[in-house]
Amino acid sequence: MSTPGQQPPDPIPGARLLFSLDPAVAHLNHGSYGAVPIGVQRAQQRLRDETESNPMRFFVRGLTDRISHSRRHLATFLGADPAGTALIGNATAGAAIVLQSVRLNSGDEVIVTDHGYGAVLFAAERECRRTGAVVRTLSVPQTATDPEIVEIVRAGLRPGRTKLLIVDQITSPTARLFPAAAIVPVAREAGVPVLVDAAHAPGMLPDPVAAIGADFWMGNLHKWGYAPRGTAVLSVAPRWRGRIEPLVVSWEQQSGFPSNVEYQATLDYTPWLAAPVGVFTLRTLGVDTVRAHNAALAAYGQRVVGAALGLGPEALPDPGGPTVSMRLVPLPPGVATSVDEAVALRNRISDQLRTEVAVSAWGGRGFLRLSGQVYNRPDEYDRLAERLPALLAELA
Repeated sequence: MSTPGQQPPDPIPGARLLFSLDPAVAHLNHGSYGAVPIGVQRAQQRLRDETESNPMRFFVRGLTDRISHSRRHLATFLGADPAGTALIGNATAGAAIVLQSVRLNSGDEVIVTDHGYGAVLFAAERECRRTGAVVRTLSVPQTATDPEIVEIVRAGLRPGRTKLLIVDQITSPTARLFPAAAIVPVAREAGVPVLVDAAHAPGMLPDPVAAIGADFWMGNLHKWGYAPRGTAVLSVAPRWRGRIEPLVVSWEQQSGFPSNVEYQATLDYTPWLAAPVGVFTLRTLGVDTVRAHNAALAAYGQRVVGAALGLGPEALPDPGGPTVSMRLVPLPPGVATSVDEAVALRNRISDQLRTEVAVSAWGGRGFLRLSGQVYNRPDEYDRLAERLPALLAELA
């Protein structure tokens, strides 16, 4: 199906063998739950075995030091200050921590965009119900340029009332790199703190924390950083660190941030302790090589699937950056225009085509989101392109 100028990247030798994914399934949705390399799985299993061989020793002999060591390793990889970075279970937990720590009051507002992740919006709505604040959503057209996005945000801020701005670094439903680095200083001029939801940035973008300079930054490492699931970080600017409160109070409460957020008694800490092995795996393959490969492969998938649906290059959304490893393909009008319909279509593609993809309903339109990862092959996108039109015709 390839045409000149649309050739996929060369595979990275041996990379596919690093994963234990079912070879009978095309896994084209790395962006949702990631895939843990076999070496990382084994490192985590050794840690589980260590825990069960002597739980008392594991939890009371140097555990906090081991967590700190892992945190320093991961924070350095992300370009973050280890002293201002806490390991957390996932980015959504980070949102809840920040929302309760900014101490909203009646009459305050939290601003989000319509490209945000649903669970983060739910967290903001819950905290606002509890405190009497309100959530206000800024509408950003999918085709908006970076300067236009910045101006939409600038116009939406209300100094004195807006107590928190939540923006994505890479959006989940629309797979778009947002100009977060340009938005942060605009908000700072208005006296508004910024929480950057960077769930997809670790491993995909270089130095994603240092490049932004936000008040709060949260990102998952299980997606593009090859870490076990349950590994994420919350990075906090110095002026806010003394105000951060954990969701659960435990024995490290008096130590302050980040230890009071990280330590939660008998939590399973093995994902965090094994996470540096994931970063090591990424570095062994070559970080820049992996980023370029994944972005090029996702672009290839977008082109061939889009062409199969009758979409030319001009109709395919631009991700906004050269290393973004997820791409959107607009679905025919009337297909997957609600969350329930999107879930149903995703499951049908999984069951009938043996292909895992993400399907989202955004702005009254259904979209297919394709990811590119080192274990993917071009023929997996080709097969989806060949078979998807017939499945969509059945729906029509």
